[in-house]
Amino acid sequence: MSTEPEADTASGARRRRTWLRALRRTALALVLLLLLPTLAAETALRVDYSGTPGRGTHTRGRDALWLGHAWIDGRKTDADVTALARRLRHTGIRDLYVHAGPLEHDGTLPESAYPRARWLIGALHREAPGIRVQAWLGDEVAPEKPYAMHLERPATRAAVVESTRRILAAGFQGAHFDLEPLHSGDRNYLALLDALHRVTGARHAVLSVAAHQIDPLPAFHSVWGAVTGHPKWWSQRYFGQVARRVDQIAVMSYDTMQPSQSLYGGYVAQQTALALEVTPDSTDLLMGLPFYHENRIGHRAAAETVPAAVRGVRLGLSRTDAGRARFGVALYVDFAATEADWRAYEEGWVR
Repeated sequence: MSTEPEADTASGARRRRTWLRALRRTALALVLLLLLPTLAAETALRVDYSGTPGRGTHTRGRDALWLGHAWIDGRKTDADVTALARRLRHTGIRDLYVHAGPLEHDGTLPESAYPRARWLIGALHREAPGIRVQAWLGDEVAPEKPYAMHLERPATRAAVVESTRRILAAGFQGAHFDLEPLHSGDRNYLALLDALHRVTGARHAVLSVAAHQIDPLPAFHSVWGAVTGHPKWWSQRYFGQVARRVDQIAVMSYDTMQPSQSLYGGYVAQQTALALEVTPDSTDLLMGLPFYHENRIGHRAAAETVPAAVRGVRLGLSRTDAGRARFGVALYVDFAATEADWRAYEEGWVR
């Protein structure tokens, strides 16, 4: 009987085994290629969370709080303002970002969006002298959201500027912008900030922005954007370009995808250091604290806690510019905050 078919079968089986071994090795190599940088980065974050914060790394009296729309649409009363003033009395909070939008996609803002603004501003100035009340304005933006605001259109930018003039005429002492998602390098946003700063400067008002996080690794926003279509981070250079055009910049240092408090705190320490390195001394730099407790993609409530964030802020400040005066934290957001959040902020940062 011929043995050739058996030989062919054995040879084919050996080739398949060789091919499968090569495939497994290639897959392992790819996994390691992806995991090793991630593991190295996470190890670095744990190291960043170690150590003892420096003495004096506490509030400078330049902190801020985001307030929801209920404060200007009729849901809040004089009693609520009195309670808020009492809450703020022994903290470092100077600025309130009151949600007065959102802006329309064409940049306009109807007065119906902030019907009780004058009442709120007057009541706060009586109950909490020294507190600045800013209008929190925002919208989604193209190109990632093509249906939303297009900053490349001069007419849209001009409308945002006019909306800012009107909101300041209503009594607000500043305008705080949260436009998302803004891609790193967006020149149209810089042009808008230049135009806005001319308006706020002429009125001796504050121009403030909520800022994206900074690349935790060089050019990470480009890599992440290519893979996901959402370049979440800004380059450190672009962050500095934004910071130089405003009076106040608040880093949205939450929704970080970190799984534990130590990694989150290390991440905040890293972000604090990166932001300090490129924010001019003339600009207030605020680091966001998560006063909310959602569990969703990108945010784990048990990891992103106020104590971890405060410790991270203090560590980053200690290592980079411990004596910086124009620095603080920003609390997001009033309607989701718990007593434990307030206590952690006061005990860890205000003291």
